[in-house]
Amino acid sequence: MRVGVLYSGGKDSTLALHEASKNHKIACLITISPKRDDSYMFHYPNVEFVKLQADSMRLPLIFRETTGEKEKELEDLEKAIAEAKNTYEIDGIVSGAVKSSYQATRIRRVCEKLNLQSLNPLWLRDEEKLLKEILRSFDAIITMVAAYPLTRDFLGKNLREVYEDLSSLKRKFGLSLIGEGGEFETFVLDAPLFKKRIKIEDFEIFYKDYRGIFLIKRARLSEKPALL
Repeated sequence: MRVGVLYSGGKDSTLALHEASKNHKIACLITISPKRDDSYMFHYPNVEFVKLQADSMRLPLIFRETTGEKEKELEDLEKAIAEAKNTYEIDGIVSGAVKSSYQATRIRRVCEKLNLQSLNPLWLRDEEKLLKEILRSFDAIITMVAAYPLTRDFLGKNLREVYEDLSSLKRKFGLSLIGEGGEFETFVLDAPLFKKRIKIEDFEIFYKDYRGIFLIKRARLSEKPALL
């Protein structure tokens, strides 16, 4: 089946893409960029750099902006998916939803309206197993934190570096290991489907009161190290 992937550049959508590629033809990526940081549906920080990720995977990208208003963003999503269907002749849409019924039900509703299948390869999977799979396969950094007790020190850190810290915070405070409640967001620098990795050349950090963003200002594609 030919599918389009709702892609934010973070760990969950990248893992969903990776899983879907085992059984389906990835025809395109679809990215919706919200103009506000409290979008109900879409990933916010550094989303413009999905263009580098798409280039690395040699996949066409439909990139559209939305105001991020609660229901208006669904109209923008429907337009982007309809464009993907018409342009790339897709039969289904893949998303990286894990536990968010709000996201999953709305994506499914749009797909039903457009006569497309909705595929959720990560849906309700165990968080710890998901994170370990992500750590084995991807090079991902934390780009946003939005919960106590996530400090400024987490921003820009590779998930492998902070795995033990996240596990400890889960035990102490009930923090989601994968940030499913919006506690943190990520950006993938390298993955098995990437032909080149993302190299960050400049960034800025903004942080206050347990909310912060690692803002990528400049990045480029670089060659992967040769395998020995």
